[in-house]
This record gives sequence, C-alpha cells and structure tokens, in this order.
Amino acid sequence: MKTLLKVLLVLFLVVGLVLWVLATGKQPEPFVPGSESAARVQPGPLPVVRVERDYVDTSRPASANGDYPGADERRLETTLWYPNDRQSAPYPLLVYSHGFSSSRQEGESLAAYLASHGYIVIAPTFPLTHMRAPGGPRVQDVVNQPGDVTFLIDELLAAAEDPGSVLYQQVDPERIGALGLSLGGLTSTLAAFHPQLRDPRITAALSIAGPTFVFTDTFYRHHPLPFLMLAGDIDAIVPWEDNAQPVPEQVPGGELVTLRGASHAGFADPAAMMRWLSNPDAVGCWIVQRSMGDSQEEPWYDLIGPPEMGINYNADSALCTMDPLPDAMNPLRQQMLTRVVVGSFFDREFSRSAATREAADRYLREVLAEELLEASYVRAAD
Repeated sequence: MKTLLKVLLVLFLVVGLVLWVLATGKQPEPFVPGSESAARVQPGPLPVVRVERDYVDTSRPASANGDYPGADERRLETTLWYPNDRQSAPYPLLVYSHGFSSSRQEGESLAAYLASHGYIVIAPTFPLTHMRAPGGPRVQDVVNQPGDVTFLIDELLAAAEDPGSVLYQQVDPERIGALGLSLGGLTSTLAAFHPQLRDPRITAALSIAGPTFVFTDTFYRHHPLPFLMLAGDIDAIVPWEDNAQPVPEQVPGGELVTLRGASHAGFADPAAMMRWLSNPDAVGCWIVQRSMGDSQEEPWYDLIGPPEMGINYNADSALCTMDPLPDAMNPLRQQMLTRVVVGSFFDREFSRSAATREAADRYLREVLAEELLEASYVRAAD
C-alpha cells in the first residue's frame, strides 16, 4: 500500500511539474521597458465584468447541416465584457467574431484587454461554424453571420435603453466596431462593407488574418469606412500574399499591419499551449482540413453575391499548401502585438480625446514599426 502511495505521489508531482512548465515556460520577450509599446500592452485602468448570456434570434433560422435538420431560430451563446465604471460611460461597442471550427473563447484575452481600456465587447459562438456545431462546422454559414452581428448590436442597444439592464446608458450607438479572426475576420468585413449584409451602424472594422481573396476592388466601395488588416507573413491557413497584401491597394484608406514570422493559429488564445511547437499552424491546418472535409470543394462564393458586387468567382485559396512550415514566433508574443495594434486602431477611431486619437494614429503609422521590429505598417494612398 505504501509503495502504491509513493508511486501515485510521484506521478502527481510529475504531472504537476509538467503542467507548471507548460503554463509558465517559454515566455515571450517583453517589449522594451519605457517604450510606448510597453505602455500600450498593459491592461487598462478600468475593472472588467465578464458575463455569459444566450441570445436567441427567432426571426432567422439555422440551416440544415449534414445530419442536423436545422432550427427555426439562431441561438447565440455569448460572452460579454464591460467596464465596471459608469462614470466614463457610454462606451464604444465592439463585436468580436471567432474563426472557423473555433469559439468565442479564442479572443478572451483580447476582449478583456479592450474592456479594461473602455470598450464593451461581445463575442458570440456562431451556430454552425464553431468547433462542435451540429452536423459539423460549415464554412458556408459565414454568409449568415453578419446577420448575427446585427442582431447582437440590436440587443445591446436595446439593453442600453432599459433601466433594468446592467448596460443601461452604457453603450454609445455612435461608436460601434467589428473585429474578428480568420472566418470571423471575413464576417466582420461582410458586416462592414457588403451592400446588403452590412450594418450601417458599424463605423470601423478590423480583420485579423481574415480571408479577402474572394473580393475585388469593387466590393469595398459600397460603403467605405476605416479598415485595418492584421496578419502574419507566414500564415499557412489564410495566406498573406492572397489576403492581406492586397488590402492597401484594394480598400480605400485601407491599412495593413504585417507581423513577420506570425502564424495564423498564433492569434488565438488556445495557441498559448502550442508555443512549444515550431509552428502552431501544423495543428491549425489539421483542425481546419478535418472540419471542412468534402465541403472544401463545394462552390459557395455565389452565396456572398454576384460578380458585379465585387465577388470573384474564380478566386482560389491556397489553404494549407505551405510546405514546409517555417518556424513561427511565440504565440504569446504574437498576442501581445495583436493587443497593441487592435487597441490603437480603435482608440484612434473611437476615443473622445483628440490627443488620444492623434497619439494612436502616430503609433500605428510610425512608432509601431520603430519599436517592434516584427511589425510593418502600410496604408493606402488617401
């Protein structure tokens, strides 16, 4: 009996040591102390409240999917982050959209960071593109997700008018933005620019490694607004050359921040546990290709709109064709870079302070690349 207890104790200690190493080891190189980047990456001064809530849109159905017969409604499990400080209200509202075969938890650290700096952030898990979607994740349902974004904006603006809501008088209807990762980046782009699916209340949008290869120049001219693409140059899932590089040329006023050595999966919180790998996209490609299955070959660009709308039916994605995968930066470092870029972009667009807006603009245009050698910035000709 004593021998068994000793064995169990040793196993417990070994497992504990392994978990501790995974949680605390291989930390990213910090930003230079005293630099503007080091100041910007810090959490903001506001305490943050995190709330889980389900929203149900009874006006739109969830489509049939594989062996799933569909539903008469679209159910959105969401997480809401908001500043616990009514004195500075109302706050800008940001809707975060997750990537394919993922969930709202992928952007947890970014959302909490933004909320601490004075934003209300809501992130849904979409009905048919998340990792455990009934019938399997289906990429084509992205065309229904801008409607989910609009529905959530409606719900939060209604809550801001309800004296019984914790969000009463907390949401600024004039400052609403959209952002998302990968397929969520595409969702945000559709919600911002699409002539039929867009929400005109969205006045700034940011795509983190989101697909754009299906769009021509025409698409972005339906409803011009501030738009920034943040992407890694070794992205194996949404290749930089086809999706990020064209943004300054195609989007009026469009901006591109490129992170040298950044993977696709490295933008998501779960990649923190993959920092021991040479490139998290090895896992990301396996998940995406397994989830897409035969649907990868199904044409679906016509679901977005006709060619005259700016949809390129002949577009082709080089999904997971990069071989071999180059070594990628530490995902924790990548997520630090993401926070300062995303925070600066929305501060520039939504801050009430002219000085804050000007400082954020200067940081993106000049300071970012000076202080963080992995980053470069390009803006379309005005």
